[in-house]
Amino acid sequence: MSPNELKRTKELEAENARLKLMYAELALENAAIKDVLSRKL
Repeated sequence: MSPNELKRTKELEAENARLKLMYAELALENAAIKDVLSRKL
């Protein structure tokens, strides 16, 4: 693997980790909103 490929792979892994965290936070927020709405109805 060339140095450029290695650098790009590490960048993609870091981006993937950020996106997974973002998804987890949004999924949790979505679940909380659905829970609150279901209690009000």
